[in-house]
Amino acid sequence: MSFDLVLFGGTGDLAWRKLMPALFQAFRHGTLPAGGRIIGVGRDDLSAEQYRALIRARFDGVDLAKRPGDGEFERFAALLDFVRMDLSKPDDYAKLTAMLAQRHTDTVVMYVATAPNLFTTVCEQLAAAGLNTPTTRIVLEKPLGHDLASNRAINATVRQVFGEKQVFRIDHYLGKPAVQNLFALRFGNALFEPLWRREHIANIQITIAEDIGVEKRGAFYENTGALRDMVQNHALQLLCAIGMEPPINSHADAIRDEKLKVLRSLAPWTPETLKQDVIRGQYSAGVIGGTAVSAYRAEPGVQALSQTETFVALRTEIANWRWAGVPFYIRTGKRLAGRDARIVVNFRPTPHAIFNSNIGVANRLVINLQPKDGLELHLLAQGQDNRRNSNNLAPVQLDLDFDKRFGAERVGAYERLLLDVIDGRLNLFVRSDEQEEAWRWVEPILEHWKNDSQGPRLYAAGTWGPSASSAMIARDGFCWSEES
Repeated sequence: MSFDLVLFGGTGDLAWRKLMPALFQAFRHGTLPAGGRIIGVGRDDLSAEQYRALIRARFDGVDLAKRPGDGEFERFAALLDFVRMDLSKPDDYAKLTAMLAQRHTDTVVMYVATAPNLFTTVCEQLAAAGLNTPTTRIVLEKPLGHDLASNRAINATVRQVFGEKQVFRIDHYLGKPAVQNLFALRFGNALFEPLWRREHIANIQITIAEDIGVEKRGAFYENTGALRDMVQNHALQLLCAIGMEPPINSHADAIRDEKLKVLRSLAPWTPETLKQDVIRGQYSAGVIGGTAVSAYRAEPGVQALSQTETFVALRTEIANWRWAGVPFYIRTGKRLAGRDARIVVNFRPTPHAIFNSNIGVANRLVINLQPKDGLELHLLAQGQDNRRNSNNLAPVQLDLDFDKRFGAERVGAYERLLLDVIDGRLNLFVRSDEQEEAWRWVEPILEHWKNDSQGPRLYAAGTWGPSASSAMIARDGFCWSEES
């Protein structure tokens, strides 16, 4: 299948850190369809050869295993081309039109890896240039807007230019192998489904923790914050995967219909729950890995008295028959004690204890997303004391490390998603009504913070966030997984 993949923002951070390495891995694995061409678009005055040299130099900064070997990049570089464009100038789109007219490909993918304020401009200009053909697909990166109104405005413009099945709203967390295995665990096995409900599950925790700060993205982060950057998209998509009902089949709309039902079932916010069940924080100076690090307000591009949150913890419930009364806890932040993304499903204790055990949580399922990728099932079993007929139980765990089990067969998130776009598979992409429902749910939090004079709670870099986060979950008689 022949294709042209046009990368708007082709010289930008996302292009060289994520997209080009992912495309190269697909090329290396032999999964990138033959007859492809990758066209970088940017404002830089570069020839095709200069662009290839730029991308080659950038590969020195990616993981060693993902760097090209001898001769590999030269073969991959044959797919690369470049066109200089100012995305606000209609005349520049004629250059792209002429380049695409050189070939009559089966598919043209427009990947808009630019600032969000350019999304509508690019879509309108593509339509004006006649580049919104039935064989065109457009990929939009997050954040898609900064609130519900702006999200609706972007979707309305996109809808005038492209059909919904041509629009691929990307959330790279949905492409992670561990998330794929979450769907397989739930809907490909009969083991857990009878237990996947309020009668057996005490609480569910979703943690997306980073030990890095905002790096060089201070100015961007000032206008975004952790709620928009991580909760509205990544964390809520994980919650949907955990909480959704089994779809009738594996088709994209069947899956997305069930995710939408979860978002519509989330308990609405009240003034009381906004005060008690939403914690925002901001990192102060601290120590990470033995190295002193500065506070968020001392980062380049950040205002001296910034009120932007770098940490969010919240409690919510899915108000339906399956999950009524089960608390879902979401936590995400920067400069935390470690890089750790996981989902923890804590099961209820046995209804009648006949063994001695001081373990707080007897059974739990841990779905590791990063840096480890796999599943852990925590159980209780008799240990050495069974020779004395002891009734004491000790914790044990079954640990499945996907990287060790599948090794080289693993496919990275962006590699999987890019191949899905080229093939036209929408299963792992977000539909517009899903996205709008997520914005509708987080918007009361944003409004509450506007009128909250307290501002974010400070927490020392290298910790697990403000103590109020632990106090919030403790009110229900539970604790975060690292505290148990």
